[in-house]
Amino acid sequence: MNTTAIFPGFETLVKPFRFAASPYEYKVTALRECPTPENLQQCETPDKAADYWRMHIATHPHFNPDCECLAVLLLNTRKRVKGHQLVSIGTMDTILVHPREVFRLAIVTAANSLIVMHNLCVAAHKLCYVKRRVMCGKQFK
Repeated sequence: MNTTAIFPGFETLVKPFRFAASPYEYKVTALRECPTPENLQQCETPDKAADYWRMHIATHPHFNPDCECLAVLLLNTRKRVKGHQLVSIGTMDTILVHPREVFRLAIVTAANSLIVMHNLCVAAHKLCYVKRRVMCGKQFK
């Protein structure tokens, strides 16, 4: 059995990786307070969810109206808003989201239900409409 090192001095250059001796404790921390009028705190219709989007998600510092964005609205048992999370910001016409990110905060905060909200970029819609119109125009000529 050969006990000599293949690369002399390797042990001094690269230190072995060690896992933490004990697990960590985590907690969920609110990022910002979102004052909401009483009529928007009860979210039972799509119109109220859209109003909540305009009031809080669209004013979020990381929100970009030129990109597709997905947000989750967390509700309690009486359909009152507990909070929201801007889950993912995509590109102009694509967004990548895994169910793990969508449901993580809902599970951690013990939300009773959630509303998944998604905006469609206006520029992408115009581009899509133009492509369809051109393609349809070519077919019917």
